[in-house]
Amino acid sequence: MKNTENDERVNSESSGTEEKKKKKLGKQPRKTQGQMIQEALGLNEADIKDIEKKLFIVRFLDFFSEETLQFIFKDNTLNQYIKDTSTHLNTLGGEREEDRLLKQGFESKEIIDIINKLKLKAEELAISKGVKTSVEKRLRKMSLLLMLPMFIPVVISFIWPELTYFVLPILCVFCMAPQLIRSSVVKKWFAFKDEYKNQIYSDYREDIMILKNFAGELLENIRIRLIELRVPLQLIKFVLHSQDYENLNLINQKNIKGTMQYIYTFEYPSGVEPIPVPQQLQQYQQPIIPGKGPAEKMEKNFIVLTNMKGRDGIINYFEPALRDKFADKINDILNNSEFSKAPNDFATIIPNYSENMAIYCVCGEVAEIKSVQISNWKNQFKFYLFEGKKCKCGDKVYALSLMDESAEIPDELKDIFTS
Repeated sequence: MKNTENDERVNSESSGTEEKKKKKLGKQPRKTQGQMIQEALGLNEADIKDIEKKLFIVRFLDFFSEETLQFIFKDNTLNQYIKDTSTHLNTLGGEREEDRLLKQGFESKEIIDIINKLKLKAEELAISKGVKTSVEKRLRKMSLLLMLPMFIPVVISFIWPELTYFVLPILCVFCMAPQLIRSSVVKKWFAFKDEYKNQIYSDYREDIMILKNFAGELLENIRIRLIELRVPLQLIKFVLHSQDYENLNLINQKNIKGTMQYIYTFEYPSGVEPIPVPQQLQQYQQPIIPGKGPAEKMEKNFIVLTNMKGRDGIINYFEPALRDKFADKINDILNNSEFSKAPNDFATIIPNYSENMAIYCVCGEVAEIKSVQISNWKNQFKFYLFEGKKCKCGDKVYALSLMDESAEIPDELKDIFTS
């Protein structure tokens, strides 16, 4: 009887385990954002792949044009990029005339030859300045050279344990040395890039502009195709390393290890109404700055330009007011806004900006403004969003302002914009 009960229990547990395994094996993989967009809009996979391939080429050409020195002495890396670029162009789907023209333009402009030429010239410049290998290779070589001497004190401590206390300080020095040397090498590399980046651009501007112009043609090709496919342009976010292209909305910018990154969406052509975003994709159109996304912190240093005097986007007078107590509400407002780059620069928008009329950091220093965007809240109300550079104190501020003193402020926002 006991054996029967045990057998039933074992069989039951085994059955339960098998069911769990089946459920686990049958679990659907999590869909990517691209797959969600494709399914929600009823697009063909080939159409999405074509757009991804073109964006890959744009990002490569843009990055290479801006950071040519990043590719010196990296034959394998650059050759792989070139191979992928050529493959993507040759495998674009369909028989669209625009795509055929892209392929012809890529060949007639000798894009690959220009890339190889620029890399060679950049390497010649680097060698003339004493740089003969890539920074990654130098770091690996130094790490290896530093690791070898570390074995000597380790061996000594094993042979003569009584000397361990004398050996430990030596080991600590060897442990710290790689990091210190790595930091020094990286700093020198960044200094070298900063010093000679402009020289590369100046000496070979014509070739670099050919690459950038082709990247611009690709971007326009992508924009037209997205509109044909009825894809909401505000869903397609991508990173570039320059601001040299037209018909893009800048929504964020960051300095990553000495390299600028600009995050864009496509701008709708004049006269074209924004394509509505399906309900299931609403989560993908949230702004990137300042925001509540997984990679972003909640911003709190908000300034509002109250008692603003000005018209047609030009601000002649304002009184800055700290709105930190409204930080949560302002973050929500921004999360329900779409952003576009302001048509005028900051000096034009606030011509009288000075210590007597300035946006201040929370520490009291005058804030230096690095970007101005137009925020469109729920397609009901537009206002300026100024982003300050990082201050000496380590903080930075964002400032909001009306674009016209006569603007009608929605009731939900009056406590933000009025004094």
